[in-house]
Amino acid sequence: ITGTVQRYSNGNYTVNLGKVDTVLTEAEQVKTERFRSHEKIKVYVTEVRDTTRGPRITVSRTHPELVKRLFESEVAEIQSGVVEIKNVSREAGSRSKIAVYSSNPDVDPVGACVGVNGIRVNTVVEELRGEKIDIVEWDENPAIFIEHALSPSRVLSVTVDPEEKTALVIVPDYQLSLAIGKEGQNARLAAKLTGYKIDIKSETQSLEG
Repeated sequence: ITGTVQRYSNGNYTVNLGKVDTVLTEAEQVKTERFRSHEKIKVYVTEVRDTTRGPRITVSRTHPELVKRLFESEVAEIQSGVVEIKNVSREAGSRSKIAVYSSNPDVDPVGACVGVNGIRVNTVVEELRGEKIDIVEWDENPAIFIEHALSPSRVLSVTVDPEEKTALVIVPDYQLSLAIGKEGQNARLAAKLTGYKIDIKSETQSLEG
């Protein structure tokens, strides 16, 4: 939902949603974001509660579903049901990964979400104030999905244990830091996206046993 920022006090923003005001609390704000009065922003509604003083609406800018909803509003193929967002993992303000799937083999789900010259993904990135977004293709084969999820890193092999939900990933030596990411972020987001505990090793490390 789109709201208009009214004012900022004690770390919280009051946001007008049309007929009702809500508070974007400090806990639901992205630490790097600052808004001006009368600025229009999109927020994700996490809860609506009836109270004696009317509906009480709780909103968030950090929720992973915000990313999902923004793509839904930008991508016609998601609205029509051809492309589906299978999962989102997010470290708000920094980076998100979304896994997408197409029920039509002629429609590239990643391309649909990126848009011509990146127009669709860039609209979402702008709304999220520059948050990086990796769009990867979902696959029912967990090994393939994990390989996609570790994008933009190259992967040599993935060995999965579906019962333990663990995976060992081997990457070229020069890709190890890219696969793990700054402060482990890429590996963390990939693990959250796939639901697997991922152990990443370089080719040299794997040969050393």
